[in-house]
Amino acid sequence: MKELQFKTNINCGGCVSKVTPVLNATEGVCEWNVDTTNRDKVLTVKTDSLSASEVIATVEQAGFKAEAL
Repeated sequence: MKELQFKTNINCGGCVSKVTPVLNATEGVCEWNVDTTNRDKVLTVKTDSLSASEVIATVEQAGFKAEAL
């Protein structure tokens, strides 16, 4: 299992609720959270199979931006 971190623009509870069904439905995502108190709105994803670029693509499908930290 690896932990990937991303700087995002997921900055409030409403944004988190939009991205939740997309990330929860993504195969390979074991656990995730967004630290909306951090200046960079850090998304942490624990995965056993996904690459950083696959997670970024998933976040973009939900309508948000992400870049690997």
